Amino acid sequence: MPTLTRRGCLAALAAAGAATALPLGRPVAKAVAPSTDAWSDFEHLDALALADAVRRGDVHPRTLLDAAITRAERTDARINAYSQTLFDAALEAVDAGLPSGPFTGVPFPVKDLGMMIDGTPTLAGSRLFKEHVADHDSELVRRYRAAGLVLYARTTTPELGLTATTESVAHGDTRNPWDLSRIAGGSSGGAGAAVAARMVPMAHATDGAGSIRTPASCCGVFGLKPSRGRVPLGPARTEGWQGLSTGHAITISVRDSAALLDATAAPESGAWYFAPPPQRPWLEETEREPGRLRIALVTDAPTGGPVHADCRSAAADAARLCESLGHFAEPVQLPIDAGAMTDALLAVLAVETRRTLEDRAAVLGRAPSADDVEPVTWMFAERAADYSALDYSRARETFQRITVSMARFMSEWDVVLSPTLAMPPLPLGVINLSPPDLERMIEEVTNFGPFAAVYNVSGQPSMSVPLYWNDDGLPIGTMFSARYGDEAVLFRLAAQLEQVRGWRGRVPWEARKS
Repeated sequence: MPTLTRRGCLAALAAAGAATALPLGRPVAKAVAPSTDAWSDFEHLDALALADAVRRGDVHPRTLLDAAITRAERTDARINAYSQTLFDAALEAVDAGLPSGPFTGVPFPVKDLGMMIDGTPTLAGSRLFKEHVADHDSELVRRYRAAGLVLYARTTTPELGLTATTESVAHGDTRNPWDLSRIAGGSSGGAGAAVAARMVPMAHATDGAGSIRTPASCCGVFGLKPSRGRVPLGPARTEGWQGLSTGHAITISVRDSAALLDATAAPESGAWYFAPPPQRPWLEETEREPGRLRIALVTDAPTGGPVHADCRSAAADAARLCESLGHFAEPVQLPIDAGAMTDALLAVLAVETRRTLEDRAAVLGRAPSADDVEPVTWMFAERAADYSALDYSRARETFQRITVSMARFMSEWDVVLSPTLAMPPLPLGVINLSPPDLERMIEEVTNFGPFAAVYNVSGQPSMSVPLYWNDDGLPIGTMFSARYGDEAVLFRLAAQLEQVRGWRGRVPWEARKS
């Protein structure tokens, strides 16, 4: 089948009767007079459009911030996306004058885990860190400020980011704006919920085993995990969870994600490694045709666990859509030993959790107890004693073998397409860190999210795209993953999919209610 241009794609789909697609195209910033409720005018604009309105003088950053604060005050009591608000500091930053950047004046929340904001607590979803106040900005935070973003809140996360839902004893349950009885995903659930509810057009997020893509899927928004070494984690460290974790954002639009990566991705001082530089800005990639891609379709969970019919349907629908756009898709199996990968992941999580608690003990001057943290956190910390140095080295070696296998596999494919998750968003209370049955909870988490972690192990870029909603009105994300260092192909494909299956007009009832 010949490769179609985007205009040709749209014409072909229209001729085939694709009238059910949402409105196409990207929004263009329009002149908006400042008002006390400006966010109602801006709700469907992405961050670049808001910054463009500021740049043209159509709206003042203070108006945007006031509107974002109003939005948070109206909405967050029901959703619980923010663990802290930084409204006063944000107002001071705006009044002092913002630097000129691609996102000048755009309100932006930062995940309350790992990233330091000088003079502000980093709570990590844990009671143990309630007095942990940063004495510096993380490098990524410095880059956010230089881009003109206004840091006005911290988003919720489960304790130490250890599960795929954002529920914690410290901060309560973060709820899915599409259905308040269901999870928003984790560990960047606060970011996903805030963006889905249109409290902000984009939010910082991190991903150690799916923690950007899981909430993006649950909340019906776009989430891209960059390649390993692409985004800085320093200055205190330059990798997290032995290279599994990286940071970026959850966004309404593809172009916001691309432009934010342009503004923040560069080597940092002291990094052991960094991803290869792009050929051109990623924002430019969103305007380029992806060409005819070879897509490996994976619908069976690598772990052998069950995959819900809705998730299979979402992946199959995405494959058909891609083929209608001129791409080639073929069912395959990933060349990995999922059992060995899971064992290695559990070893790393246990040891990293134990080290985190011991490092905190050194600051507090006392040993943490089971009363300081949630039961699953404590279980991981105790299990660290079961692993020897040799076990830990073997876990790292397992990661290396999987990375090599995936690199060889990707020599034949441009993209892997799969469900983001194996189930629709779960009810609250199923996979939190204080469950009645600890072992059952680990099994439930593994069954819920079996597709994402392999790309943390291999370091490949991976994204969840909101292309499908089930009969219950819940979003079901589709995951696309590319070769290491090739975010460009993902941005080109995502922009094409956004053109023909635009999702920005789909807003959950919580956003409409506010």
